[in-house]
Amino acid sequence: MKTSLLTAMLLSAGLLLATTAQASPELAKKYNCLACHSMDKKVVGPSFKDIASKYKGQNTQAKLEEKVKKGGAGSFGPVPMSPNPQVPDADLKVLVKWVLSQ
Repeated sequence: MKTSLLTAMLLSAGLLLATTAQASPELAKKYNCLACHSMDKKVVGPSFKDIASKYKGQNTQAKLEEKVKKGGAGSFGPVPMSPNPQVPDADLKVLVKWVLSQ
């Protein structure tokens, strides 16, 4: 009984992680992140890889979630990032985690 419950929990966790990883590019499209960002080239804003590189090894998840939600400027130059209050917090967490993993 304990073994099958543990197995089910591990499989569920694995599926959740896989779904999250796969869903992140879809969420970036859904919330129009790609209008200003790309994976590896500066568009209007920095690339996702440049963002990940700048914050590598830092505990910035909450800070970046707030920046995406409220907007901001100065981290990558003078062009401000528009606020994105329409992005639900759960999706925001997934998106920022995904960007930081690039």
